[in-house]
Amino acid sequence: MLYFCKMNYRVLAIFGFSLLFFFSSCKFQKILKHGSVDEKYEAAVKLYDEKDYSRALQLFDQLTGAMRATDKSQKIAYYYAFCYYNQKDYTMASYYLKRYSTSYPNTPEAEECMFISAYCNFLSSPEYSLDQSTTYEALKDLQLFTNTYPKSKRVSECNDLMDQLRFKLELKDYKIARLFYRMEDFAAAIQLFNNILKEFPDSPHKEEILFLAVKSYYRFAKESIEEKQKERHTKTVTAYNELIAQYPESHFLSEANDMKEKSKKELEALVIREQHKLDKESSKIQSIK
Repeated sequence: MLYFCKMNYRVLAIFGFSLLFFFSSCKFQKILKHGSVDEKYEAAVKLYDEKDYSRALQLFDQLTGAMRATDKSQKIAYYYAFCYYNQKDYTMASYYLKRYSTSYPNTPEAEECMFISAYCNFLSSPEYSLDQSTTYEALKDLQLFTNTYPKSKRVSECNDLMDQLRFKLELKDYKIARLFYRMEDFAAAIQLFNNILKEFPDSPHKEEILFLAVKSYYRFAKESIEEKQKERHTKTVTAYNELIAQYPESHFLSEANDMKEKSKKELEALVIREQHKLDKESSKIQSIK
């Protein structure tokens, strides 16, 4: 008997909630289709405060045009942008938050909107293996925020977010450079390794990149025609010197030193061969005379 009573209470509760939701939906649809702008504004704000962002957005969407020239247009623009943000539609949120900060730059909310707009792009930034257009956009917007509000308490957070984005970009380039190295496309690998060292001087992969640059130059030189070997073996020695200058205790030192010594021997041999060629040419000239 008690079980059936509990079941009845549960059914009644579900029925009651369903009825309440039905009347609420009917009321919302009536305001949405036939309400005045003031009724729509009041209902939209109420729904927003109740965290019903989906329905609030529908009303604010109608109000953006209807109340454009009124004193409520600024507040509507703010609510409208944050409806998207609270629904995790970060692409739309970023757009409308940026538009708010541009349209109302002197309002107290402008700083918050500019930061959240940039943060939305940060949240939209994909994993390193995918296209990084959004990552670059996020970096640009975060840097713009720190330039616009240099004394903001959010600057420190912006710097942390930018560091995370730069690490992602560096990781993408590092993985591509390693791929070229494994494919034995040493010219492309060398170019990418050098670009990483230039663009990301504090890279966590710096020691390994410096070593792989030595290795790439050495193997590139070995595979080159004789006319190119002198230049590329010289670069092997230069790359080695750069490695030991920055990491004198590097665990790559033994292997790198071995390649450096081989390159130096190759350079000595090239000098001797060049001298022999010069001597032969000199002898031919003398015999002609």
